[in-house]
Amino acid sequence: MTKGKAPWVKARHRIIQDVLGRLALPYTRWKYGIDIIPYREKEYRPLLIVFNHQTGFDQFFVSMACQNPVYYIASEDIFSLGFLSRLLVWAVNPIPIKKQTSDLRAVRNAMQVAKEGGSIALAPEGNRTFDGKMCYINPAIIGFIRLLKMPVACFRIEGGFGVQPRWSNVVRKGKMKAYVSRVIEPDEYKKLSNEELMELLLAEMGVDETQIQAEYHSPNLAEYMERAVYVCPDCGLSTFESHGDMMECKNCGLNVRYLPDKTFEAVDGRNFPFTDVADWYEYQGNYVRGLDLTPYYDTPAYEDSAQFSEVILYDRKNVLAKDASLKLYGNRIEVSAGDFAACWNFDEIDTVTVLGKNKVNIYVGGKVYQIKPDERFNALRYVNLFYHYINVKKGESSDGEFLGL
Repeated sequence: MTKGKAPWVKARHRIIQDVLGRLALPYTRWKYGIDIIPYREKEYRPLLIVFNHQTGFDQFFVSMACQNPVYYIASEDIFSLGFLSRLLVWAVNPIPIKKQTSDLRAVRNAMQVAKEGGSIALAPEGNRTFDGKMCYINPAIIGFIRLLKMPVACFRIEGGFGVQPRWSNVVRKGKMKAYVSRVIEPDEYKKLSNEELMELLLAEMGVDETQIQAEYHSPNLAEYMERAVYVCPDCGLSTFESHGDMMECKNCGLNVRYLPDKTFEAVDGRNFPFTDVADWYEYQGNYVRGLDLTPYYDTPAYEDSAQFSEVILYDRKNVLAKDASLKLYGNRIEVSAGDFAACWNFDEIDTVTVLGKNKVNIYVGGKVYQIKPDERFNALRYVNLFYHYINVKKGESSDGEFLGL
């Protein structure tokens, strides 16, 4: 135990995780169609478990496969839910981290857990995939691994994007698999360069769902895909609406059908240039990278309404308005929420992040504000336009520029 601190690792955490895992395993296998391959060593030792992030249930797959206790590095959003957060901390005590920031507090807490003999699990992407391919991984993960000096268990989740895409509300009928692909020992990775270690991590835990040939069935295959895409190949920045297996552009009327094999089918005799969501998502990113934002300095690119709250980190959320007016410009975000009104230039915002399916957190002036919208809201456009503006201001090349995920 770290001197002067209360212990992080407690016996009840192992018991609770073990009991919940045994109770949930039959349901999980039925609901997700998943084959979870247990990983056991002759003697327990703490591991740093790194996993690719595909579904909302990934952490349970890890716990069911690996020996407990496992302490998850989790977004601070789950720690601001009042009583529910306090119950979660009592039961499993996850390690909070601020998304898209350098959080030294999270690093110190992880070091304490390691010293007390607990395993640590995290998704290095920091985000669930929206398109079936791996999200950006911050190179800081390499320094984190070297700092902890723990064996690294690479955990692969395959088929999750087909079964439960981040943008969907439904779990489809299909097959998944979750397992430890290998454990990288400290003596092994200390001989590798940072680039070599990153390549090894990606090789062991990296999954590209476009390469998995399988079918996933649901009557609502395309439902809420508008949370992932907002650029139309025919008319540019747009809004979409999905129903059943169909997606429609509300600007130009383009229609496309999403199929069980995760590919698109053109309808109405119009050409559709994308094979799958990953193709469309890549096109969208490249479109934004080349977008001239100046026409949107005077006219908003998007106008929305949503619940707007101030997040009191690790405590609660104060709802400022249940129906706030939001305007996304090319260089700022304007909010009118009851008695609260703000105009935040992108230059003064620390970062903008997407949480869950389509919530937005805005970090500005030492405070955190959250947009909790309706089901068809696209949060990515707020994140992407913010990062594109910052990159342009920095003079960074548009080729492959980071857009927040």
